Amino acid sequence: MEKESFFSGYCRTVDGSRMVSVVTEDGKLTEVDCSYDGCPYTANCTVAKQIEELTN
Repeated sequence: MEKESFFSGYCRTVDGSRMVSVVTEDGKLTEVDCSYDGCPYTANCTVAKQIEELTN
């Protein structure tokens, strides 16, 4: 089943807060509205932490 979630937080890439939409299917990440996979700030990103909690 497909599930859409929204997370907000500070994004260092755009230097401001933003809303990120995330789509999962059966617990697996299928779409992300940011550079989550290739972002150099993922380790310190509050949005990335929320995405990881959703998919774990």
